[in-house]
Amino acid sequence: MMTGSSTNLAEARALLLSPLGPVARAGSNRETVRVSFEFFPPKTDEAEVNLWKAIRRLEPLNPAFVSVTYGAGGSTRERTHRTVQRIIAETALRPAAHLTCVDASRDEVDEVIAGYKAIGVDHIVALRGDPPGGGGIGGVYQPRADGYANATELTAAISRIGGFDVTVGAYPEKHPESPSIDHDIEVLKAKVDAGATRAISQFFFDIDAFLRFRDRVRAAGVTIPLIPGVMPVSNFAGLVRMCGACGAGIPDWLKAHFDGLDDDPETRKLLAASVAAETCARLQEEGFSDFHFYTLNRADLVYAICRVLGVREQQSSPIGGGEPRSGGGGQPQVPTSGVSPLRRSASLRATSPNGGGAQ
Repeated sequence: MMTGSSTNLAEARALLLSPLGPVARAGSNRETVRVSFEFFPPKTDEAEVNLWKAIRRLEPLNPAFVSVTYGAGGSTRERTHRTVQRIIAETALRPAAHLTCVDASRDEVDEVIAGYKAIGVDHIVALRGDPPGGGGIGGVYQPRADGYANATELTAAISRIGGFDVTVGAYPEKHPESPSIDHDIEVLKAKVDAGATRAISQFFFDIDAFLRFRDRVRAAGVTIPLIPGVMPVSNFAGLVRMCGACGAGIPDWLKAHFDGLDDDPETRKLLAASVAAETCARLQEEGFSDFHFYTLNRADLVYAICRVLGVREQQSSPIGGGEPRSGGGGQPQVPTSGVSPLRRSASLRATSPNGGGAQ
């Protein structure tokens, strides 16, 4: 009977010899996959209708939680609160309310935390938030003298009030304001020390860059679940703007996929679903069993990708997104080397850019 690294090598060899690609293999994977979804509060009546169509479509997949985004300085605060309240009242979903510390005093933020607790919310996504005004991500951030300076202080405040599961963000390709990945990992460690229970990554398209980040995070002693954030985007022009703001790289192969399709939205949707599905399938083979989808308040592509991963209506999904399983959940397959046999095999068999390939 094989154990340890010999088992991993056997799995890697089986993958190399498999005639199936990662998406096809995902369809036969019997491991439980947990998913979560992000929505943003609607600004108009029409947008509200579209949001609830998406929620109703995805609700039967029984996600671990659904998060609702939050703007700076109260720009969406009330809409976020109303959306969370309605999710609690009208669905069986567990909402996770986003919270930032931008342009608000500590007392104001604490009041929002207490308000969430009062309506039964027990999960908060703690983020520093974008710099106020037109700067956005990458702009100059100046904390208020009477406010929480960053997500670490915000996480500590939520933990001090108590009764919350706290999710924080992670940037696998470096936060635009950070001097280095090492600095980002130190910040993540500080947030864990302050009470964070899981981290969700910014969206990304370079799978190998994300896996390198995972390995460095684990080598630094961070053991909380690291959940990949996946965003299937069919509007390439919009994607370029978002990537420019948050620092996510756009590989040349992705540009080539969308080249010349400005007036072909249906083909763009198919490509977006294909790219995201292969990303998830590859990460599943790397030991990840939790995935967070930035839905952009649309359900069609996300629902299809969940089907690829084997997520079905009313599938059991533990509250809180679960802990890493042995050798999985974002844990490196071979911690001593930092590079797993499965990861090496994935690089060897990657004959298309979607498979990651050589850097």
